[in-house]
Amino acid sequence: MSVGRRRFASSVRARASLGATAVVAVALVAAGIAVVLSLRSNLTGQADRGADRAAREVALDIASLVTDRASYARLDLPDNPEHPVQVTDEGGRLLAATKDLQRISGTAVSAVTPVRIPAPGATATPGDDDDGADDDSGTDDSGVDDDGDDNGGDDDDPAVGEISDRSSFTTGRATVDGESGDYRFAAVEVTDRAGETVVVHAGASLADRQAAVNTTTVSMLVGLPVLLLVVGGVTWLVTRRAFRPVEGIRREMAAITASTDLSRRVPEPASDDEVARLARTTNETLTALEAAVERQRRFVADASHELRSPIASLRTQLEVGDAHPELLDVPGAVADTVRLQQLAADLLLLARLDAGERPGRARFDLGALVREEVSQRTTDRVPVTLDVRSGLEVAGSRGQLARVLGNLLDNAQRHTHASVTASVYRSGDQVVLAVADDGSGVPEAERERIFERFVRLDDARSRDDGGAGLGLAIARDVATRHDGTLTVGGAQEGGARFELRLPRAEGASTVGTVSTDSRPSTDSRLSTDSRLSTGSTVGTDTGA
Repeated sequence: MSVGRRRFASSVRARASLGATAVVAVALVAAGIAVVLSLRSNLTGQADRGADRAAREVALDIASLVTDRASYARLDLPDNPEHPVQVTDEGGRLLAATKDLQRISGTAVSAVTPVRIPAPGATATPGDDDDGADDDSGTDDSGVDDDGDDNGGDDDDPAVGEISDRSSFTTGRATVDGESGDYRFAAVEVTDRAGETVVVHAGASLADRQAAVNTTTVSMLVGLPVLLLVVGGVTWLVTRRAFRPVEGIRREMAAITASTDLSRRVPEPASDDEVARLARTTNETLTALEAAVERQRRFVADASHELRSPIASLRTQLEVGDAHPELLDVPGAVADTVRLQQLAADLLLLARLDAGERPGRARFDLGALVREEVSQRTTDRVPVTLDVRSGLEVAGSRGQLARVLGNLLDNAQRHTHASVTASVYRSGDQVVLAVADDGSGVPEAERERIFERFVRLDDARSRDDGGAGLGLAIARDVATRHDGTLTVGGAQEGGARFELRLPRAEGASTVGTVSTDSRPSTDSRLSTDSRLSTGSTVGTDTGA
């Protein structure tokens, strides 16, 4: 198979066109068969009614005119070749037939020449039927007995002149005056005036039926391919028009892939159909991909920048120490090394979080974790005040949540004036860890931006001890992967208040809870810190 044929076979348009054509073909064939059968049945019914009508007309003449067998020779049978007629007795002997009837089948009597019946009073010749002789019962064929009474038979014999209400139908062939054809024959029983029951066979030509059926069949056989070509062509054109936007999307995506320019977008049709929704979804995906790539580029650039400073400082100190050992700043070198270590740890944790690493589901007391972590912070500039409830269990990674707490406390220590508070309490079905300070707070417009990676507000950049801008980003990512949230607002003391909300572990104890919201009374949060000026900012920290 050539490439073009393979592409055609794999084309959605080709499959749709072929499928539609096949469905229409099956439907048309089924409909055509039904039409032909229905037409054949209707025309056969018409022929049956014509044959029955012709048979009953002859039967009416027999019932009213025939008084003996000799009278059958004088019957005025129709000479229309459309309706050949036979009259037979119960023994199957032909009594009368249409003139010029040459051959017949389908009536159970193939004879076309009637039996010669002697006239009344004539002497029967040898070989003739002795229809006029008296039988042993003294009754002749006329149905009149020796006493002159009519119908000397039983009471169950058919009444004189009675025509049966029932007709039987058969199909056969007949040749009349040299013309042969198919016929539908009706058989009707009738009792003549002599009391003898005969059967009238009358036919109706099926030539009209055959002509109509043949014409219909030929028309369908000729019209079916033409109609299928029209259906296939229309389907091809319609699908081509419908899939034209898809081809445009494909070409644009191929161009984007080749150029790696994620700022480009695929064309969106003006309609509100599936193709338009596909285009919109594709553009949304491209937007998200562009943002992800941009974040990755910014992440690499910022990481390189952040690593460059401590590495350059450390190199300078080592080079000075190598040339002038007495000038070596060992504490500064150690501090730069620690900063590099912390930054590497943050980058490693972010990489693990971006890779989709899920935290463990161990259960532990969040209040106990806070007490333990705070007790180990012996070098903090401002002592941390605790207001912690016991018995509030959460599920997750103890190490990652301890990292979140450390980052929040480091950030508070960097910006507080004289007070840092850590509290744990229950709020509904959640456990809340809040860290508040009395610093300058976070402007409302910056409260979401500070959770972005490598974001440090202006005052943080002016500090020598400012972090790399990863601490709060890590804290929010960890909170999200623990099915929780991390937000910042204004504190009662005038600074920033960070709230980590985590779902309570199922079946956790309610020890240490007072009400649905058992927040400490000293920790009423301000909705907006009106004391913050637009220039007041707070930085983020990497944490430990």
